[in-house]
Amino acid sequence: MQKKELRSKYKTLRTQLSENELEEMSLTIANKLMLLPIWEKTYFHVFLPIVEHKEVDTELILHLLSGKDKEIVISKSDFETRNMTHFLLTDNTQIKKNKYNIPEPVDGIEVPSNKIEVVFVPLLAFDKEGHRVGYGKGFYDVFLSECKPETIKIGLSFFEAEELIADICETDVKLDYCVSPNTIYEF
Repeated sequence: MQKKELRSKYKTLRTQLSENELEEMSLTIANKLMLLPIWEKTYFHVFLPIVEHKEVDTELILHLLSGKDKEIVISKSDFETRNMTHFLLTDNTQIKKNKYNIPEPVDGIEVPSNKIEVVFVPLLAFDKEGHRVGYGKGFYDVFLSECKPETIKIGLSFFEAEELIADICETDVKLDYCVSPNTIYEF
């Protein structure tokens, strides 16, 4: 399937999820993350979900990381340049939704991309090869290409893998893992 078709399919599937299903599946995904070989790392990048798009709720992941004394990094997106600036999440971090309803830090202590060791990646769909489909703006592909090659990239999905995404670009960055409520995929 093409990315455009997949975006449409999975946006529709998400709208059909109840609040209860979202909560339960987000909890299951967070629990499955405990099984991944990532916990010796220090710097973890977490996306803050767009509630209106019914994204995976990462609040439980934030609690997990905080409980393990990890350095948590969140981002602010620049829609002109398609770049993201990364900030350390602290008790003083002020979060505000931008015009696209993305919760972002207002400012804070900047963290360079090459310092981040694990990235939890939002997505709409992914395939059995580790390719993902996001909203199509390319923010995460740019960001992930700035990270070190050994940075662990973990997609979070309510749904299972598609067989193949037909229109992959050379700038698309593959995932190392994708975690759904039922499966941990390793690529």
